[in-house]
Amino acid sequence: METLEKKSIKGGEFIISETNFQDVFIPEEFDEEQLMIKKTCQDFLEAEVYPNLDRIDSQEEGLMQSLMDKAGELGLLAVSIPEEYGGFGKNFNTSMLVADVVGSGHSFAVALSAHTGIGTLPILYYGDQAQKDKYIPKLASGEWKASYCLTEPNSGSDANSGRTKAVLNEAGTHYIVNGQKMWITNGGFADIFIVFAKIDDDKNLSAFIVEKDFGGITMNPEEHKMGIKGSSTRQVFFNDCPVPKENLLSERENGFKIAVNILNIGRIKLGAAAIGSSRKVLDHAINYSNERVQFGLNISKFGAIRYKLAEMAVRNFAVESATYRAGQNIDDAYDALVAGGMDMAKAKLKSTETFAVECAIIKVWGSEMLDYIVDEGVQVYGGMGYSADAPMDRAYRDSRINRIFEGTNEINRLLIVDMLLKRAMKGELDLMTPAQAVAGELMSIPEFGEEDDALFAAEKKTLKNLKKAGLMIAGAAVQKLMMTLSKEQEILMNIADIIGSVYVAESTILRVEKLVSIKGEEACKGQLDMMRIYLQECVDKTHLAGKEALNSFAEGDELNMMLMGLRRFTKTAPFNIKDARQRVAKQLIDANKYCY
Repeated sequence: METLEKKSIKGGEFIISETNFQDVFIPEEFDEEQLMIKKTCQDFLEAEVYPNLDRIDSQEEGLMQSLMDKAGELGLLAVSIPEEYGGFGKNFNTSMLVADVVGSGHSFAVALSAHTGIGTLPILYYGDQAQKDKYIPKLASGEWKASYCLTEPNSGSDANSGRTKAVLNEAGTHYIVNGQKMWITNGGFADIFIVFAKIDDDKNLSAFIVEKDFGGITMNPEEHKMGIKGSSTRQVFFNDCPVPKENLLSERENGFKIAVNILNIGRIKLGAAAIGSSRKVLDHAINYSNERVQFGLNISKFGAIRYKLAEMAVRNFAVESATYRAGQNIDDAYDALVAGGMDMAKAKLKSTETFAVECAIIKVWGSEMLDYIVDEGVQVYGGMGYSADAPMDRAYRDSRINRIFEGTNEINRLLIVDMLLKRAMKGELDLMTPAQAVAGELMSIPEFGEEDDALFAAEKKTLKNLKKAGLMIAGAAVQKLMMTLSKEQEILMNIADIIGSVYVAESTILRVEKLVSIKGEEACKGQLDMMRIYLQECVDKTHLAGKEALNSFAEGDELNMMLMGLRRFTKTAPFNIKDARQRVAKQLIDANKYCY
């Protein structure tokens, strides 16, 4: 049987090229083993987490550690750990599936994510053999719990400005660490701390593996937080903490690079967790709308409620499409790097770094999708939504941290554009040629040929035009503002909104196109509706963000020409979005759950 060879895809390349649906992974393609892992996660949540949410939020002594132990016994902490260290050695997208499902576990999800991600991966990817042999098996089993100590009172988004110091003792055997860290997840029960500090007067951070039993570690009481109340969050103080010199992680001054690369993984995993969390909220909202009666009817009969349910489903479906597309891209890049002879740990880091733009997009769109869904979930419940006894209360409070975790959404939006421009300057992505082509197109007369009425033709044409809008605005901003562009954060965030929306919309189109190729058009009517709804909203968002950006830096004839181009690139055929939402909502209501 002839197989299609996958095209090699670069991170960020989506903005200048087209992707074939055969080259993307969709969640409907998970195999039997992956679905068994998913079921294990769901069963664990149902048996151990959901019945104990109040106990978890009250931080009952020893409960979270017990849950982590049980998760370790089931292998949930070891999914992506190589078999040689007691793990299952599964690929990146499988670990994303675990993050997705466990994402609805509220504070437990945060504890598990911090342990398996930022707590364990720095050692797995940057540790020497002795460090990996000593720590990874115990972290994989859950015998030891991990945390990550980067943030300080005066060092948040500007992580490299941290003041924690490490000085080698006179004997040359230990680094003596002094400093203060804050917002440390799992801090109250962690056995292992990944600590970032500057050695002597170094400009850049170094990283250390610090065991709680080394001594010199004290903590403030648990922080009182708006949400994720069951997650242990402490300030951690290092007072002449002796760290064996062999516990320096990687090379001196490599700590900032470690932090950045591990955060790439944390970002996309956060987006995955937001999918599962929002899906749980949507199920609650659908169930309640089918039960609540007003004016003699279930409120699920009312158009205003159906709008909310449909919109919640559309956004979840779109972010899910983008998340697993990017996850597979990372897996494919890893396989290619290993086949080329690269060390497996280095290949893991390099493959994620390659798709850092996509990781940032998924973090932003995932966290904002979740915030939208929990907010509308409260609204569907009405007065009951504001009650602490209803399920929306915890979901609403817990969701808000995600726009701050793993780099604020503002920082991530700036990074999206910054990383693309840096890659263009390095010659890794040719953004200039297509941007110049779009600029030249503005001076030409539009072609009015016959419309292609094939399925997906109109959507692909719209998407292509949205990419042109993004390239036009980004190219003009670079040319006009030059070295001052980095200071124009509002404009950069406008551009990021266009780029990110295009990526998520394209991912949704590709997913539905692949689904139709498998199941047929008739079986995918709901997904086709959701795709068209999201694309239409992407068009509107692009037009608004583009107009704001252009009005900020262009003027006169140049401004008028580009605004005219923006109108051309965001022009679509009439589409009855209300009826499409009604159809999507009907399927949800009839199934009494999220069914896509």
